[in-house]
Amino acid sequence: MKKLLGLSILVATTALVSCSKSDDPTPTPPVNTDTNIRGVISKNITLTKDKTWTLRGPIYVTAGATVTIEAGTKIVSKKDSAGILVITPGCKINAAGTSSAPIVFTSGETNPAPGDFGGIVISGKATVNGNHKTVEGGLDPKYSAIWGATEATKSQANDADNSGVMQYVRIEYAGKAVSPDVELNGLSLYGVGSGTTFDHIQVTRGVDDAFEFFGGTFNAKYLIAYGNGDDDFDFDDGFRGNLQYIISIKDPNVTDNKGTSGDYSNNIESDNTDGKTGPYTTTPVTKVNISNATLVGPGNTPNSPVWNNYGYGNRWRRGSTFNVANSIIIGVKLNGVSIESNEAAQSFNDGGSTFKNNILQTLAAAPYRVGSDVTTVAGFNPAKVQELALTTVYAASADDVKLTDPFNFAKPNVAPKADSQALTMGTKFEGVFAAGFDKPNYVGAVSAAADWTTGWTAWGK
Repeated sequence: MKKLLGLSILVATTALVSCSKSDDPTPTPPVNTDTNIRGVISKNITLTKDKTWTLRGPIYVTAGATVTIEAGTKIVSKKDSAGILVITPGCKINAAGTSSAPIVFTSGETNPAPGDFGGIVISGKATVNGNHKTVEGGLDPKYSAIWGATEATKSQANDADNSGVMQYVRIEYAGKAVSPDVELNGLSLYGVGSGTTFDHIQVTRGVDDAFEFFGGTFNAKYLIAYGNGDDDFDFDDGFRGNLQYIISIKDPNVTDNKGTSGDYSNNIESDNTDGKTGPYTTTPVTKVNISNATLVGPGNTPNSPVWNNYGYGNRWRRGSTFNVANSIIIGVKLNGVSIESNEAAQSFNDGGSTFKNNILQTLAAAPYRVGSDVTTVAGFNPAKVQELALTTVYAASADDVKLTDPFNFAKPNVAPKADSQALTMGTKFEGVFAAGFDKPNYVGAVSAAADWTTGWTAWGK
């Protein structure tokens, strides 16, 4: 029986990876009828929309291969062999869906649950700061080394590296917690370069983080995190990039298991290093520029069984630097912005990091927090943060922000109402936001006139 099983795996993998020469720009789709994908892919393949494809365990794309996925294709995973698609350095994913025909990675179970699908990992060749040496998630060491994280590959890093395209893609029921701080996320991006295209991606019901950025230099637009267990946007390892039009929606009744660790489920969390593999000043330093975000916390739901697990709208710690503008943060249980570590605080105090022209509403009495580990920046306290957070509007209640229906978790609508300050307070695209960003005339992720979330997203899961 073992010999027969091994033979079937070999046949399936070979059939899927031998469809064309590796340098063929338009590879022929697999001709076999087996839609199970296993093992190592070392030649170009195409997943066609006329079949439902099943990922069986970790799938490693190697040897410069490209995985092309047609618009409208569905890829599933079973919980007994949670599929993980791993794009290794030098390889590409070409997943260009459309608004009317999105590409969907989801559970193949009748009763889907977080963790049925392992997630998508893309590892590129852009610079990282070495905080992680290997990809998280307990993957095969042969395929999990992070490019540029060691002396052997650091000199070969390319910040303009291209790992492919992901557009109009949904990732559902993903993630895996291997051990504390070692997890698979919905979309994990390691050292991905600026030649890569990411837009219109929704990550739903993940076990852990929705999106995690480990170093790299790419930009992204139109990202949605919906009902995920831990942080929705997590930055580490010297990520430097611009994000615009991002949405984070927290489920008031679901987080991952926090136990007594003191950790929280945040809309945004950011580190430079963990302080163990290198100091918080290790270069390149995490630098995130965000405009037109709408971050929705759990709202006023103190009877939720996981109420104590919810945290901050923005948690900038461990040497992270950042700029956030033209954004909305509402319904957050704790503070809207928490700045932790002397290095992160010094950057904000000196103007290297900024939080300006935003709308902020929290359930905590104070909109800002300074961590107890900030000890060397004279006079740096929540009042100082508020003083530096220029042209930010503070709303007494979520209703005062006047979004259409942000806390209807089954079908949230974060578009501003006609009389919302999101439409009247004006926007500011100065400094780092002067180039590389669209210049809409509204604050937040969605305009009242045109909702980019319609057509390709899925709610109520």
